[in-house]
Amino acid sequence: MDAVTYPNERLIEFINQNVIPVRVLSDQQPLATDYTIKWTPALLILDQDGKEHFRSVGFLSAEELIPSILLGIGNVHFNKDEFKDTLCCYEKLLTEYPESDSVPEAIFQKGVTLYKNTHNPKPLRDAYNQLQDKYPASQWTKRAYPYRLIE
Repeated sequence: MDAVTYPNERLIEFINQNVIPVRVLSDQQPLATDYTIKWTPALLILDQDGKEHFRSVGFLSAEELIPSILLGIGNVHFNKDEFKDTLCCYEKLLTEYPESDSVPEAIFQKGVTLYKNTHNPKPLRDAYNQLQDKYPASQWTKRAYPYRLIE
């Protein structure tokens, strides 16, 4: 990723504005053991207390790394019940990176966030319908399958 992904100017700007990057080698102790880093590259999104909220393992291009980081940041906010910030992250991902591999998960998570925020189940069904329409083979469509029954 050093040669291909990290030199991307847009990625550098995004990282500098949104996260505090820390590079940990797979044999660097105790962090590698504490965070169960078995293979690199591994992207972990942690909160300010060091709690993990998102993980991606394997090479990602700059075009995929930014949406993956957005998804992770959104998950941090979601897990802290900060739904407005959660939705901002998922919306940015869906709007600015509509071709990303992270989109199906963002659609699913957005539906769940809207439900958690309003207690209205309609966004769950809407998420399933959108996933079924655009990503019928996605694991996120399969996870949302029960939502099709919501009236």
